[in-house]
Amino acid sequence: MRYGVNLLNFGSGTTPDSLVRQATDARDLGFGFAMISDHIAVTPDVHSVYPAPFYDQFVLAAHLAGRVPGLRLGTTITVIPYRHPLQTARLAANLDRLNDAGFILGAGVGWSRAEYEALGVPFDERGAITDEYLAAIRASWTEETTSFKGRYVSYEGIHNAPLPAAQLPVWVGGNSPAAQRRAARLGEGWHPFMPTLDVLRTALPRIAAEAEAAGRPVPDLVPRLQLRLTPQPDTADRPLGHGSVDQLRADLETLAGLGATDVLLDTYPGTPGERGTADDDRRTLELVAEKVVDPATGVIR
Repeated sequence: MRYGVNLLNFGSGTTPDSLVRQATDARDLGFGFAMISDHIAVTPDVHSVYPAPFYDQFVLAAHLAGRVPGLRLGTTITVIPYRHPLQTARLAANLDRLNDAGFILGAGVGWSRAEYEALGVPFDERGAITDEYLAAIRASWTEETTSFKGRYVSYEGIHNAPLPAAQLPVWVGGNSPAAQRRAARLGEGWHPFMPTLDVLRTALPRIAAEAEAAGRPVPDLVPRLQLRLTPQPDTADRPLGHGSVDQLRADLETLAGLGATDVLLDTYPGTPGERGTADDDRRTLELVAEKVVDPATGVIR
């Protein structure tokens, strides 16, 4: 399995320099990729969880591409309805060309009704919009000139160069049945956040069946684990990534057995009040690299 780090692109003390340090630390510890979260309008509900300043994921990825060579970049996730699909497609394709290690487009529907309202996008139609926009994005990556006619977006004769060097992988985020179906029909990877083992064991056969019915390859399992390491073991029904070092090691072995290809590790505890310092985050990743897995080789210790 390959291992990556979620870059914390928000909150007090976050600066261009601190973001470069986060990415450089991840690369130097042996992690192969880093991913960045998405919000455009930092509404009060967003601010309570992911406080300002909130650095744009695509701008930040371009900033890092020129400063931290050798680190693959991506999004976890891009809220697909927030941007016109041609804009998202071009941003991702450009970043794939500009970054020597390539780019991954994480894709999802988001959760903030207030943010949708601020952007003038219908919250209750976010699933249908995401499906349509992803189809448009994929078409723009494979055709020099493309046309598209849908319910939410239509256009003709759009020139798409520069196309990505290869078809970009789309990692579809979300744990819901709808997200699982979307991953099977429109993604190269399923990117659940904080999954439990029971959720994975239930979802994976369903996703495989959906992909087979759609005539597509089964998407890879590429989860994002919130790291909450504790001296004592956590309960059996915990999200993967919670608990002792031994439990995290067992979680990664389990994911390897389930066929996971990539694992994204997230040091953010979920609320600003619980968040430690950048040094705390680095120490957590150093502990993982020393005691749990060699991120450069994927060997579980």
